[in-house]
Amino acid sequence: MPLLPTPRRAAAVLLFAAALLCAAPAHPAAADEPGWTAEPAAGAAATARPYFYLAGAPGSVLEDRLALANTTDQERTVTLRGADAYNTADGAFAVRPAAPGSGTTGAGSWISFGAAATVKVPPRTRALVPFTLTVPPSSPPGDHPAAVIATESGHEVGVRVHLRVGGPTLAALTVEDVAVRGRGPAAVIAYTLVNRGNVALVPELRIRAEALTGEVSDPPRGRSLPVEVLPGQRVELTEPWPGAPALDRVRVTLTVTAPGGVRAVATGSRWFVPLDLDGPAGAGLLGLGAATAAALYLVRRRRSVPGPGPEPDAPPTAGPTPPAPHHELTGAAR
Repeated sequence: MPLLPTPRRAAAVLLFAAALLCAAPAHPAAADEPGWTAEPAAGAAATARPYFYLAGAPGSVLEDRLALANTTDQERTVTLRGADAYNTADGAFAVRPAAPGSGTTGAGSWISFGAAATVKVPPRTRALVPFTLTVPPSSPPGDHPAAVIATESGHEVGVRVHLRVGGPTLAALTVEDVAVRGRGPAAVIAYTLVNRGNVALVPELRIRAEALTGEVSDPPRGRSLPVEVLPGQRVELTEPWPGAPALDRVRVTLTVTAPGGVRAVATGSRWFVPLDLDGPAGAGLLGLGAATAAALYLVRRRRSVPGPGPEPDAPPTAGPTPPAPHHELTGAAR
């Protein structure tokens, strides 16, 4: 039975809330704030940049600057390093840790702050820290994702570095492992995207669904995916399908496109059987569905195969039989 508000209960709630406010600190979120920021220094046009964008040929040395801003009344000691970037299994952008053997052998290891790897930032001060990125002469062309990591007192801030090494680029993407999972409102379409080229891709997805015995509503379609697939990475994604049928065999076709002429198509299928059916009933219903599918397949096949031509008319029952026509010999056996 729900509790209805009364004047006495409302007053008690207000007194309890006031007690909580008095006991709470004045700035509860301040403990989570590092008191400093790290971001790319403003460019020539004095505009803010969300990340570093560097481009150069193999063997070149690229330069840029990181801006550190101390917003507190005490000095901050910030440690800087480069790190390789990669996709997590769900497509998020992540960086390699600083521990030995972490696998930082790519563009993150090409970043150097020199003597400025550790920076002391005075109170209420903004410091500009230069760094270089040296592209090895044997570097392959394309995108090499990395990041600049600033650390102070256990708090890390990452700034992405988008590096493009000059040379031929290839945009290539495949969609794999398509499967329909769950049922009802919880049904989803699972799939894997694999970037087989050398440039980062932001793909778009279209889904088409077909049912064996009836109409079926298509999942959401025609949208940009909220993920950037880095070169050589694979991500596992799902798309909700609340309109999946309760009893049918469905076939879903996924078409993924991306800039650069990328287009990949893959399909997956599944039988749906209601959960409230017991084992033998479900198996029988599934068998019936399979028989129906086979019958529909035979009907479609019979319609697609041309049948024999019309039978010749019967010879007349009266009158003389006409002479047999003369056939020209062509050398072919009859």
